[in-house]
Amino acid sequence: MTPPPTILVADDDRSIRTVLGQALGRAGYQVRSTPYASTLWQWVEEGEGDLVITDVVMPDGSGLDLIPRIRQTRPDLRIVVMSAQSTLTMAVKAMQRGAFEYLAKPFDLAELQAVVARALTAPAREGESTQQDGPPEERLPLIGQSVAMQAIYRTIARLTTSDLTVMITGESGTGKELVAYALHEYGHRRNGPFVAVNMAAIPRTQIESELFGYERDGVQGRMPGRFEQASGGTLFLDEIGDMPQEAQTRLLRVLQEGEFTTVGGTRPLKADVRIVAATHRDLRQAIQSGTFREDLFYRLNVVPLRLPPLRERLEDIPLLARHFLNQCREEGGGYRQIDEDAISSLQAWRWPGNVRELENLIRRVVVLHSQETITRDLVETELAENLALESGREPPVEGGGEALVDAVSRHIGRYLQAGRDGVSLYDLHARIIAEVERPLIQMTLAETRGNQIKAAAMLGLNRNTLRKKIRDLEIPVVRGVV
Repeated sequence: MTPPPTILVADDDRSIRTVLGQALGRAGYQVRSTPYASTLWQWVEEGEGDLVITDVVMPDGSGLDLIPRIRQTRPDLRIVVMSAQSTLTMAVKAMQRGAFEYLAKPFDLAELQAVVARALTAPAREGESTQQDGPPEERLPLIGQSVAMQAIYRTIARLTTSDLTVMITGESGTGKELVAYALHEYGHRRNGPFVAVNMAAIPRTQIESELFGYERDGVQGRMPGRFEQASGGTLFLDEIGDMPQEAQTRLLRVLQEGEFTTVGGTRPLKADVRIVAATHRDLRQAIQSGTFREDLFYRLNVVPLRLPPLRERLEDIPLLARHFLNQCREEGGGYRQIDEDAISSLQAWRWPGNVRELENLIRRVVVLHSQETITRDLVETELAENLALESGREPPVEGGGEALVDAVSRHIGRYLQAGRDGVSLYDLHARIIAEVERPLIQMTLAETRGNQIKAAAMLGLNRNTLRKKIRDLEIPVVRGVV
C-alpha cells in the first residue's frame, strides 16, 4: 500500500504549524513541521517530503533563500511559499525563484488544501523559472492586501516569466496601466522599453501609422511606429475596444505572423514585443454588435486579467488613502494624517471612479485644507461637493437636512454620467436597490443589537424575508454589538 504524501511545513509561528498540521492531517497527508529553515533544509537533503510549505521569515534564515537550493538539489519537489508580507514584490520573488504557488497570510485553509492537491498532482512545467534577478524593491503603486489584490499579485507573478499576451479588463480608474507596467517591470523584458498607446486618444485615420510607422517621400521621410519603439520590450494597447476595424485587421495579422510593414513601406519588420491590451468595455458585446473582431479578441485574450473595482476591495482603502497622503508629503504637501471615522466614510462611498477618484479626492483635500488631521466631516464635505458638481446640482447647505430622494437622485445621476462617459452599465435597478437596502438593514440590525426578530418588525418584513436579504446582500450579523 502506497504511504500518503508527506508535507514539510516550516513556520516560526507555532499556531500556524498546529493549524496546518491538523488540516492537512485530516486531508490524509503526513505532516512534519519545524520553526527553522535549517531543519527544513536538512529534511530536504535527506530526501524527506513530497511537498514543502514554507514561510519567508524564520529565526535562522529566509524561506525565499532556500527555494533555489531546494530546486537545485531536488528539482521535482514543489514549494509553496506563505507570507504575511502580502505585496506584489514578495509574490514575484517567490514565483521567480521557483515556488509553485504563493499564499498571503491569512489564507483560507480550503484554498491551501486545493493548492497542495494541485502541487502534488500537476505535471512538471517546462522551464520552470529559478531566476533571481528581479527588481529589488517595490517601486510600483500597486497597493492592497485584499483577497482580490492577492489574486492579481499571484497572476502577475506567474506571468513575469513568459511573453503571453494579456488582456486586462476593468472599470476606468482601476489601475490597468499600472498592472501592465508591473508585467513589464517584473518580467524578463524590463530592460527594454515600455510603450503605452491609448487607442481612444488617437484619430482613427492615424492609428495605423501611429502603431506601425510610415514611409513617405519628402521632408517627413520615414517615421517609426510604436511597434518599433517598443522593440525588445512591452507594447501596452490601452482602450483596445476603441480600435477601428481596419486597424484591428492589421493588428491581427501582426499577432499571427509576428511581423509588420510600415504604412507605405514594403520591407517586413519583426514584431519583437510583448502585447498587453486593456479595455473598460465589454468586448463580447462589441463582437456581437460587429465593432470588434472575434478572432482578434481570442488572440489578445490569451490570459484574461480582471481588475476589481474599488467597491469590491474596500478593505484596501486605508492603505490606499495613506499611500496617497505619503505621496503628497513627498511632493511638498506637508504632513497629513487621516482618522478612523474619515476612513469609515471613505469605505462607505461607492467609488464609481475607483482608485483614481480616491487619489484625486486625497490630493484635493491636501491642497484645499490646512488642518493636519483629515476628519469625517472634511471627507464627507468633499464627497458631497464632488457629487453635486458631477450631477449638476448645488451641494446641501451646511446644517440643513437633505431629502432621501435628493441623495438617491444625485447618486443615480452619478451612475448615468459614468455611462455617458463610456462605463458599461448593467443591472442598474438591482445595484441601486441593493445600495439602499444594505445600509438600511445593517443600521436596523445595529439598532436591535443583531436581534433579527426586532429588526424584521421595525422594517415591516417577514423574518424569513429578512434572513434571505441578509444572506443575498452578504450582511454580517453580530448579536449584542451596536
